[in-house]
Amino acid sequence: MKKIIVLCFAFLAVSLGSVYAQEKTAKEIMKERKEIAKLSRSALNDKATKDARKEAKKLAKQGWQTAPGALPLAKQLDKSYLMQYEYDEDGYPKFMMGEAMSTGENYDGAKIQALELAKQNMAGQIQTEITALVENQVANSQLTAEEASTVTKSVMASKNLISQSIGRVITIVEAYRQLPNKNKEVLVRIAYNSEMAKKVAKDAVRKSLEEETKSTKDELDKLMNW
Repeated sequence: MKKIIVLCFAFLAVSLGSVYAQEKTAKEIMKERKEIAKLSRSALNDKATKDARKEAKKLAKQGWQTAPGALPLAKQLDKSYLMQYEYDEDGYPKFMMGEAMSTGENYDGAKIQALELAKQNMAGQIQTEITALVENQVANSQLTAEEASTVTKSVMASKNLISQSIGRVITIVEAYRQLPNKNKEVLVRIAYNSEMAKKVAKDAVRKSLEEETKSTKDELDKLMNW
């Protein structure tokens, strides 16, 4: 119970970081976050393990299992939870997560399709974040309504390009179950570094803008000043 309380206070402190930033120096903030990370690490491990075991039991009852030689499902899920709890020094998640399921006559085919769908899922999340950045630019009057409309249009059209541009992802969870018709249903959960994801997205939108508007480099730099 004490560890859970520590965890709650830790997350509360991180969420209030932007408020403290107005009153504290960068050095003080860094020191505070390091202390929070140290205090909450044990609690995070305990919570992740507990949640992982709970989810693993639920999936096992639904017929999910891991391939021979793979880590037990509870261990895979434990790693997944821990990665979701990792934050950078600014309080943002270090990893983006994508998840998908796919069915096929054979395991490998279903797995490949599931990975592609998971990338599409992740690309959609990245697309949403970039759209939010554009809206923030408009709110801060850094883009005109016309410029914002142009960028937003390119963002919305870049999902497939973002998905194709995502590099090597980390497969965190991989499980399967056999259906009554003997087909295999595969579940995958993948992770990708958030900073790399943003770079991929910006490059994709830049390429789309360049093709859409025939803009010069200076014009693109202004539009892409995120």
